[in-house]
Amino acid sequence: EFPLVTKAGKSVEILLNATTRRDEQGNVIGVVGIGQDITARIAQEQEYSRLIDSANAPIFGVDMNGDVNVWNVCSANLTGFLASETLGNSLVDNFITPQYRPMVAEVISRALRGIETANFEFPLMNKTSTKLISILLNATTRRDETGKVVGVVGIGQD
Repeated sequence: EFPLVTKAGKSVEILLNATTRRDEQGNVIGVVGIGQDITARIAQEQEYSRLIDSANAPIFGVDMNGDVNVWNVCSANLTGFLASETLGNSLVDNFITPQYRPMVAEVISRALRGIETANFEFPLMNKTSTKLISILLNATTRRDETGKVVGVVGIGQD
């Protein structure tokens, strides 16, 4: 991905795929590049990020390994854990109480297989106290543009 300025002076984001061009003997004789304007997709992703961050509900996501990759402001305010403290860390191992870890792990595992869960209640740990935050969670499968499962997003209610 890289920015490009058009002849008209408009800035666009381009996704470039390039491959070598070879002659009959296999020698590289050039490069063929195909570019795609992804400006609208990037703007849409930024809008989604703003909506998630400004939501008045805890929203968090995990990748295929169960590591946190989304942690909105409401989640941070409820738990005391900043996004920078959660991103890349296992949700289950680091932010769920031991007695609920197997159940939360199963909900995530099911969502990673496309089986979504609604109204699952569990406690999130609080960084600054022993008080637990009870969350009512909807776990939804996240998919990429081809439909491949890439993680889980949890939208909660405290």
